[in-house]
Amino acid sequence: MSERFRILHCLRAPVGGLFRHVLDLSAEQSARGHDVGLVIDSTTGDQLTEQRLSRAAPRLTLGVSRIPMSRLPGPGDIAVARTVRDLARRQDADVLHGHGAKGGAYARIAARLLRHEGRRTAAVYTPHGGSLHYPPGSAPAFLYIGIEKVLARATDGLIFESDFMRRLYEKRVGKDLAPTQVITNALQPADFTPHAPEPDAADFLFVGELRQLKGVDVLLRALAYVAQARPVRAVIVGSGPDRAAFERLADELGLEQIAEFAGTMPAAQAFRRGRAIVVPSRAESLPYIVLEAAAAEIPLIATNVGGIPEIIGGSDTPLLPAGDVHALTRAMHVFLDAPQMAKERARRLKERVRARFAIGTTTTAVLDFYGTLLTR
Repeated sequence: MSERFRILHCLRAPVGGLFRHVLDLSAEQSARGHDVGLVIDSTTGDQLTEQRLSRAAPRLTLGVSRIPMSRLPGPGDIAVARTVRDLARRQDADVLHGHGAKGGAYARIAARLLRHEGRRTAAVYTPHGGSLHYPPGSAPAFLYIGIEKVLARATDGLIFESDFMRRLYEKRVGKDLAPTQVITNALQPADFTPHAPEPDAADFLFVGELRQLKGVDVLLRALAYVAQARPVRAVIVGSGPDRAAFERLADELGLEQIAEFAGTMPAAQAFRRGRAIVVPSRAESLPYIVLEAAAAEIPLIATNVGGIPEIIGGSDTPLLPAGDVHALTRAMHVFLDAPQMAKERARRLKERVRARFAIGTTTTAVLDFYGTLLTR
């Protein structure tokens, strides 16, 4: 290794696929001799978050810094960005890598403040969806895209985890605003452990954040239709702001006995709870749950949104239109009618994913990108 970087990854919520991506990337960067630290929200998380941070902390030589970060924009954001600046100054960071809208904002503002002090810290931004998912023309889109356009001037480099996200950013924020590279999320060797459902596993499984964007309501409505024709069960794993609304919907649909809300747990543990996984998202970037399910050889029912086609592309795994309850109902019946055929498709998809999404390849590409930015 010719250069040793000092890297601070900045993100808000230490949950979900974004958090997993940062943990995997920082671990591999640390293993290659770089000094790495995390700056994350102190008000968000759960028991699983704390377990993951506890395992990660020993290898993070720049530490784990927890500070309050609000989900919505507000006047307190400048104070948080100054705190990130102070952390980066003390750690003599070469790279501030912001993930997601809030992490990206703090990292870029902090790097700009450091530049006013004469320090050269590269500001790298990976959107991960976030502010780009709001419908064009809506008030939130007007606000968040406006903020993205302002912050683009403080961006040294953009990393997109899917080509879909690159195209969306260029369409809504602008093109040629900073050096850009598409570097996918990646998998660990342990992710390729074969799927072994428990004897009493449910027919269908959802794993993810419980919010409208993820389409849990579509799954519940489709489950109700399937239940009119045959016995069926589903387990819903995760937490989020819309959990109570989804539980009320399940009660309204009469699903109390067949739809279990199981809380949060590691994906590998959750996978044992179901025979097929459903990803009914209305929007996505490059979702880890699809990568993880493919690696584990779990039959997959997913929507044709975001970067999901980039994972599935070239395979014989079909994708569904987002928000279509009847299409999802039909797909669930197809699985129940021919589970072995679905398992064979999952096996073929696993081999495609194994060849294309390796953590070593992703880490090399990210580090090379840092190096290019720092020599500019």
